[in-house]
Amino acid sequence: MAGLRVRPALLVLVIGFVVLLYNGGSRFTMGLMLRPMADDLDWGRSTLSLTVTLFMIVSALALPFTGRLVDRFNAWTVLAFAMFVSGVSIALMRGIDAPAEAIVLYGIVFALASAGTSITPIGVVVSRYFPDRAGLANSIAISGMGVGQLMIILVLTQQLAAIGWRGSFTVLGLAGVALVVPLALLAALPVTRAHGRRAGAAMPVVTATGRPFADPYFIGLLALYAVCGFQDFFVATHVVAYARDQGMDPLLAGNLYAFMGLMGLGGVLLAGYLADRVGPLLPTALCFAVRIVIFMLVLASDHPVAIGAFALLYGMTFWITAPLTVVFTRNHFGDAKLGTLTGIVTMVHHGAGGLGAYAGGAAFDVGGDYVLMFQVMAALSVLALALTWALPRLVVNR
Repeated sequence: MAGLRVRPALLVLVIGFVVLLYNGGSRFTMGLMLRPMADDLDWGRSTLSLTVTLFMIVSALALPFTGRLVDRFNAWTVLAFAMFVSGVSIALMRGIDAPAEAIVLYGIVFALASAGTSITPIGVVVSRYFPDRAGLANSIAISGMGVGQLMIILVLTQQLAAIGWRGSFTVLGLAGVALVVPLALLAALPVTRAHGRRAGAAMPVVTATGRPFADPYFIGLLALYAVCGFQDFFVATHVVAYARDQGMDPLLAGNLYAFMGLMGLGGVLLAGYLADRVGPLLPTALCFAVRIVIFMLVLASDHPVAIGAFALLYGMTFWITAPLTVVFTRNHFGDAKLGTLTGIVTMVHHGAGGLGAYAGGAAFDVGGDYVLMFQVMAALSVLALALTWALPRLVVNR
């Protein structure tokens, strides 16, 4: 019987990995396309950055609703529908000629669909099947995003000169539509939850009252994820353009962006391993400690070697907090409304990420460089490290 229970759990893990592989690669494509699209369409970088900001905000607001859908309905049906809309909307990006078209297709339609194939629904489903190893299991699934960033960005970088940004969106969209078939087939399978101890049963006593927005711990957690998201999507949106501004070869800059995803694999797997053994605070603290160092590095030097080191080391930290969302939330609140609460945390992360993406574009258009933004990011890293240390002290015993 134990063997029969393992198979659906492994199936969930594999499919979660594949879905997040596509999600990660597709939503970070705009970072690769930023400069060629701006040059071809004669748009300012802030225009495209605003599209990314809208994408982040819309997808963020959709996450609690998506978590609720996965809690109540067949997760594979939700994922299949979201994947279909993702593929179609990203393919239609090839035909845009006006900012309004990019805003509707990428900033709204693709954003809503992306929420349905994101960490929130996958994290909830994976945690159901791996109650004793939620940290590591989610890390494995979420590592698909790093692989997607590596594989998809690497392939598109190699083909960008030949097929252009319009052809790249077409290929990516068709790939997404193709993934609908296996997801639709899985929707018909009678997959059930794995048996085992209730998730969170061996965790510390839950001190939440059922009103998360009145809970100091939850407010602190939201602040921590807001800082993380603001940093993540500033870097994801602008690192290739920054590298090219400093004279780096376009192919090398694109490949560097792709290999950030590869570096992220080590970081996210280490985070899950540590979270299952010592809790989520240590990997979170390591994440922001590394960011303090590397933001200071890129402020000190714009040499290509320094830029490369910055990008790769930041890539190592990029996914660290992602699998910890479920762990932080479940440790404090238990299983109640796990999908909704993790959706709220991820919503704040992505919403702040949208602001970070736009702030980078606006700062460049005004000042002509990213120096001010790197200074802000270094200061925020210090703030986040202090907040991580303070988080356990915000738990109110009742």
